[in-house]
Formats: sequence, structure tokens, C-alpha cells
Amino acid sequence: MIVILNEGAKLEDIHLVEQALRRGGVEPRRLQGAGLVALDAPSADPACVQGLASVRAVLSAVDAHPLASRASRPDGTVVDLGGGVRIGAGTPVLMAGPCAVESRDQVMTIAAAVAAAGAKVLRGGAFKPRTSPYAFQGLGEEGLRLLREAADRHRLRVVTEVMEPGAVALVSEYADLLQVGSRNMQNFPLLRAVGRARRPVLLKRGMSATVEEWLLAAEYVLDGGNPNVVLCERGLRSFDPAVRNTLDLAVVPILKEKTHLPVCVDPSHGVGVRSAIPAMCRAALAAGADALLVEVHPDPGCARSDGHQALGFEDLRAVAALFLARAAE
Repeated sequence: MIVILNEGAKLEDIHLVEQALRRGGVEPRRLQGAGLVALDAPSADPACVQGLASVRAVLSAVDAHPLASRASRPDGTVVDLGGGVRIGAGTPVLMAGPCAVESRDQVMTIAAAVAAAGAKVLRGGAFKPRTSPYAFQGLGEEGLRLLREAADRHRLRVVTEVMEPGAVALVSEYADLLQVGSRNMQNFPLLRAVGRARRPVLLKRGMSATVEEWLLAAEYVLDGGNPNVVLCERGLRSFDPAVRNTLDLAVVPILKEKTHLPVCVDPSHGVGVRSAIPAMCRAALAAGADALLVEVHPDPGCARSDGHQALGFEDLRAVAALFLARAAE
């Protein structure tokens, strides 16, 4: 059983609930994730706390991810990246940039185009997990510095991937949003490390992960004390070679029912076919996505990674127009 207290609960309120649980024969454990006060009391009788004024909800022990559950925060979570960029606040956020940072000229050119189109967050990989050891692995810390410089010049936020626990502190120096990639969704030491970090986390769905497994991965981050998690759908591995992955847009409304966490969609990885990405952007917004993450390159045919799924600047402007239309509704 998980006991969720009202927001703004005082220390004396917490002590009263703890005393009630102890009288019921259970020693509670405090959970500080999800931006709320919660007490874990596995075998307690709900009746011992349900009458207390400070108790907002009592969740059944069968809820495997109580901190991520919609019941723990019915109004939803808003993840603030700073600079006025808030994911989950009702206005969708566009995040765009290259698959990988290749050079200073490249990232500066892209950042200017991203900002001019109206996007709020610059994406880009400094450390790249590649299937082949011979593929371009990114520029490392130099790539992080270039991302930060380009973003600051154009008043953008930065999202980039962190691949291992030991790199969390370094990436946090440059990024406003730490991306945990699909391959690392169940890298539990990494999830615990970003859970201890003070930066918001973009948690991508594993390419073969169920919704339950994905939410349990988020629970690791929330249980670590980091309440700022954005879930990112990026497509599931499929049998059909017509697309890179199968983009599961049905998961957006399903997540809205199950969790209070905002939902992002990455149609670039989701289909891997440039011509289909604008349509998938429209569909994701219609499904209720709080943010989109798209890849952009000034010359996709010459990109060092994933050029086949990168939008050109004209397509980027077309996608950005969807956000303007949505904001005008």
C-alpha cells in the first residue's frame, strides 16, 4: 500500500500518518519521488489512514508503479526546463536538431533554423550508441559544449543523451533535459543515477518494451527523488521493413490514463522514413502528445548518422506550423 499525502503537507502531517501506520503494526518508508510526499507501507490496512485530512489517496499494493500512477497526481505533472519551456502545460513543445553533433558550423546552422521555426529545445547527440563499433560515435564533451553554445545563442534549451551513470554529472553541466535512450530504458544503474540528478529526464521507450515495463523504468527515476520525467514513444521493433519501427501512437492516450507524466513522441525514429514524418507529427499532436522530438539536418544526404530520417529545413518549418495552428485553437 502507498499513502499519498496532500501537496504542501507539513512535517507534523507526515508524522501523524506515520504514527497511524505504526499503530497498525507497519513501519512506513518515505518516498520522495514524483514531487509529492508518499509513504510505502506494504501490509497496512487502508482503514487506519483513510480518515486523516492530510491523506490524498491510498494506492493498492498491486499498483506496481505508484509514483508514476495517475492516481498519485490526477492533475498531471508539468516538467519545467527553464526559460519558459514547460512540457505538459497544455501547449505542445517542439524539440528539434541533428541526430549527432558533427561540427560547430553544422550545429550552429541547425540551431538558427530550429529557433527561427519556433522550436524551443535543441536536440543533438554528443555520445552516440551505435550498433556498429565502426559507426560515428559522436564528439563527446566537445559535442556537449557546441550544443550548449548554439542553444544559448538562440535562447533554446538542450536535450541530449546520457549513456552511463558515470557521465550523468558531465552531461548535466550542459543539458537541460537528460535523455535515456531506447537501449538503456532498463539500464537500472543509469535510471538510479538520473533519479538522483537535478535535471529533468526524457525516458525513451525500449524498442520491445511493454507499457508496464516502461512505467516501471520511470518508477526507478521517480523513486530516486527526481519528479521530472517525460516519457518518449519512439516506435517498436516490427517485422515490416517498410518502416524502421512501428510508431505506437495509441500509447499516448493510454499513458494519459495510466500516468501523470507528460508524453513526447519521436516520429523520426518511430518510422525512419522522411516523407512520413510530417504526417506522424500531425497524428501525434492529434493523439494528445505534449511534445515532439524530430531530427533535422541542413543536408540530410550527407549526415553522418540517420540522414534518411532527418527533415530538411523546409519540412521543419511545415512541422512547426502545426504547433502554431494548435496554439491558435
